[in-house]
Amino acid sequence: MGLFNITHPAFFLLTGIPGLESSQFWLAGPLCVMYAVALGGNTVILQAVRAEPSLHQPMCYFLSMLSFSDVAMSVATLPTVLRTFCLNARTIDFDACLIQMFLIHSFSMMESGILLAMSFDRYVAICDPLRYATVLTNEVIAGVGLAVTARSFIILFPLPFLFKRLPICRSNVLSHSYCLHPDMMKLACADITINSIYGLFVLMSTFGMDLLFIFLSYVLILHSVMAIASHEERLKALKTCVSHILAVLAFYVPMIGVSTVHRFGKHVPHYIHVLLSNIYLFVPPVLNPLIYSAKTKEICRAIVRMFHHIKMRL
Repeated sequence: MGLFNITHPAFFLLTGIPGLESSQFWLAGPLCVMYAVALGGNTVILQAVRAEPSLHQPMCYFLSMLSFSDVAMSVATLPTVLRTFCLNARTIDFDACLIQMFLIHSFSMMESGILLAMSFDRYVAICDPLRYATVLTNEVIAGVGLAVTARSFIILFPLPFLFKRLPICRSNVLSHSYCLHPDMMKLACADITINSIYGLFVLMSTFGMDLLFIFLSYVLILHSVMAIASHEERLKALKTCVSHILAVLAFYVPMIGVSTVHRFGKHVPHYIHVLLSNIYLFVPPVLNPLIYSAKTKEICRAIVRMFHHIKMRL
């Protein structure tokens, strides 16, 4: 059967919280607050790094990339999530759903790659500080950014086409207020083995490998820190990693939960699927700017100075 002869629905129906469709508009307020924090907080960090010369250093450049991916993720999901919860407008065109699915998975993979790059930054800063400036040059950082972006789009490029080859004849109702590949392919009335295998390959070869190398980086960091004689210096070195560790946990814990439930949780209540998926969507973009502005003094000072300058101009 040819790709373009397969029947697809004209649109999908998105789902907010099953069973609470009539009252889920009450969640519009908290959702708007979370989007405001995600978009506003990450935009402030981007502007602070751009405007503050003292923040023109590798870790802050990587933080800017992280903030950009969080903003992009929020923008990609905001229209459908708010339309679903605020207006009960649940429809999304078939092609628009494919685009959103591709963007969500791409920006998520970009964030994983950036977190890996940030762990390498911490490794060099602690284990080989004398070479830090020569290893992490501006050219290397720009190259890492391009590599992370290219990896995401190249690896995920086949995903929409793999899905379009599947006939959709069971239902057009998705389980969430946005489009995810594991959720979409469950609607197919054909063999989804290729899609499942490719999805698992993407998960293990990118997110899995990134997490493995992040773990190995911290094993080496911990080994190096334990060799420091001074207790105070050991604590000082470890404190420079706290923000990154929290960001890694905020990203990978919900993602692992969503992936596990989608693949192996057939008998798990549906509200658990919805809850984990929304945590996966909202937690990293909301928490990352809060973590770095609270835990990194240089970022906090730069933000305070930036708002002070804005106040002085008014």
